[in-house]
Amino acid sequence: MRFGLSLEPQAWPGDAGAAVLRAARDAERIGLDYVLMANHVLENPHGAGFDPVVLLAAVAGATTRLGIATSVLVLPYYQPVVLANQLATLDVVSAGRLAVAVGTGWNPQEFAALGVPLRLRGRRTDESLAVMKALWAGTTADLDDRFAGLRDTRTGVPPYRSGGPPVWVGGHSDAAIRRALRFGEGWHGSGLDHEEARYVRRRIEELADGTGRDPATIEISTVGFLVPPGMPAVRPAPGRLIGGTDASTEAIVEDLGRLADAGVSMCSLWMPIDGRLLGAALEWLAGEILPRVQRTSGSGPR
Repeated sequence: MRFGLSLEPQAWPGDAGAAVLRAARDAERIGLDYVLMANHVLENPHGAGFDPVVLLAAVAGATTRLGIATSVLVLPYYQPVVLANQLATLDVVSAGRLAVAVGTGWNPQEFAALGVPLRLRGRRTDESLAVMKALWAGTTADLDDRFAGLRDTRTGVPPYRSGGPPVWVGGHSDAAIRRALRFGEGWHGSGLDHEEARYVRRRIEELADGTGRDPATIEISTVGFLVPPGMPAVRPAPGRLIGGTDASTEAIVEDLGRLADAGVSMCSLWMPIDGRLLGAALEWLAGEILPRVQRTSGSGPR
């Protein structure tokens, strides 16, 4: 598996901006593959609400090889032509280190604040992906008639990689899996255990039937909630904890091994701990976990 770090502890110490960049540099130093940031536009109970595009641009400037990823970017919140150019720019300034995990969103308060109908979030996500992928690939002439205004247009800056950054589609529904098969390099979930990962792989294979897409080309990623032994959580994790409650290092290694065996290729570690402990948590991760879990390479964040 490749491993990433969510930049969302519940509380950052002192200068939050400096603390986030320090965490990203520490993640790079210990050999993590990427860092990621979620997408909240209003105050939320899940931790920091930094804008992911702005934050990841700062991280790209503060690091040299570390992958950067959104997890997830709520596409219905954005005008897709503007967003396509922003992400292409971020892909360029990071020298191709960007991956884009996207989702439909769920928060009624944020949809209302943005004036976006919640009931249209699935349609808006599909349309945004079609527009963004066409702009990145230079194939806007092939878009449906409803996008006639985009005929033969190109984004303001071509992305670093031909076709644009890899796209990972988040969500546990069949609609999300179908969206991943249509648009994505991978499927992105949250809190999976090894049995759920195997179920997702089966559904990918079943739903790929008749689409022309080889299901083996869809990788599986999960956000994994993790509390290092001896470190207090400052809020309940929004999903199952890797290794269980009050897990030992051995239980965490075993759990991660089962996920790898089940076909999970990326695990994004979300630690609901005080940001002042994150440095020590990363040292524990580097010394006790990473050497004991099989590492791989692939098309997602580096």
